[in-house]
Amino acid sequence: MGGDFDVVIVGAGLSGIGTACHLAMKSPGKSYAILEARDSIGGTWDLFRYPGIRSDSDMYTLGYAFRPWRDAKAIADGPAIKAYVEDTARDYGVTPHIRFRHKVVSASWSSEAARWMVEAETPDGPALFTARFLMMCSGYYSYDEGYRPAFPGEADYRGRFVHPQFWPEDLDYSGKNVVVIGSGATAVTLVPEMAKRAAHVTMLQRSPTYIVSRPSTDGIAERLKKWLPAMLAYRLTRAKNVGLQMFFYRLARRRPARVKEKMIGLVRDELGPEYDVETHFSPSYNPWDQRVCLVPDGDLFEAIRTGRASVATGTIERFTETGLRLTSGEALPADIVVTATGLKLHLMGGAEIRVDGVRQDVSNTLTYKAIMFSGVPNLAYIFGYTNASWTLKADLAADYVCRLINHMDEKGYSTCTPIAGDEVKPEPFLTFTSGYVQRALATLPKQGDRAPWRLHQNYALDLVTLRFGKIEDGTLRFRRAA
Repeated sequence: MGGDFDVVIVGAGLSGIGTACHLAMKSPGKSYAILEARDSIGGTWDLFRYPGIRSDSDMYTLGYAFRPWRDAKAIADGPAIKAYVEDTARDYGVTPHIRFRHKVVSASWSSEAARWMVEAETPDGPALFTARFLMMCSGYYSYDEGYRPAFPGEADYRGRFVHPQFWPEDLDYSGKNVVVIGSGATAVTLVPEMAKRAAHVTMLQRSPTYIVSRPSTDGIAERLKKWLPAMLAYRLTRAKNVGLQMFFYRLARRRPARVKEKMIGLVRDELGPEYDVETHFSPSYNPWDQRVCLVPDGDLFEAIRTGRASVATGTIERFTETGLRLTSGEALPADIVVTATGLKLHLMGGAEIRVDGVRQDVSNTLTYKAIMFSGVPNLAYIFGYTNASWTLKADLAADYVCRLINHMDEKGYSTCTPIAGDEVKPEPFLTFTSGYVQRALATLPKQGDRAPWRLHQNYALDLVTLRFGKIEDGTLRFRRAA
């Protein structure tokens, strides 16, 4: 039930569907298959089902460059994003190419055949696919396991533990006391949504996170939609939002103290002068050392102001039968504890990668243009921005791979492999201080200390490099088929 294709794409989420659309538009005639481990399109937006699930990026930049986002809400919820991805797959003829319930377990490159042999587990047994090019669009975290630390005394707790990644359909939190452990994007989404029905929701954090409020509707975008054709209005709004993202990120890195003061001041304006902003909303690190959390229309702050939610800052001493106790002595009653403690990073969906029979450890490779791995032929992967919307980089990466495949066709090349010289010095792949990054840093590839091995985290620079830069740059080594 496998087959031979020009391209095999792993993953039918936001990245995989976008890559397939780019391939259909820019490399027409290329055969491809999408192997998806789950039984539905959507990736992250199909997996996560917790209350209020939403994007922390605006849909004018999280959406695809080639397909306008038409809804009024710029900060969209999970079901709306999933529908957008599904509609895109249908309208661009991608859906028939998806093989659902195909979990890729290994991919082996043969230099003699100039082909990848991709093995997938299916309900009917193993299936083998061969492909000239392999695109890994399976995300960056494990779908099977979230990060869940052990807590002292948790065996004594008589309430219910829930991890957001595996939200139970039967969970009724109406009238219950809920403690959400964490202060990242998931926690700040859960707290105001659960507070609508729960007796009270407490967000428990070891240390504060930068949190900013933003309108869920983009007023400028809505006015442009009335005056201009949909695609032009979308492109202008996208350009505006990309520019603002880049401006504020650069300002935060250049003048961290000033930006920190401004961001904390905005929180103080939301919660009032009597609230202890210094304890609960003043991080010890600089803005963008970790990702900044977004709350649409200030919903988290509104829940705190009305008393339906609160924030506790401290460390857990131990769990009790009825809740948990902090090292400060404060007791938090809890009928339900939500462990919004993070993700477990997991590149390539856990698939084993081999080149001519030799197992490849990506942690020993350098990332070429943040798209390919040194020494690994004809393989690209999608890893979006950490300081901006994921899809901005996904679009650029897919477009680049199409250019690369077309160039290889024109020149009669069968193989392209990034090769790093001894002069390139490895550096950490990401500089984020977030726990989920630091826990997985040893398993991630490295970036180099110079182009094209550098990870820019800069859309404008990547746009110029990936869309207009030379394909044959002296680093990619090409080979013609025998």
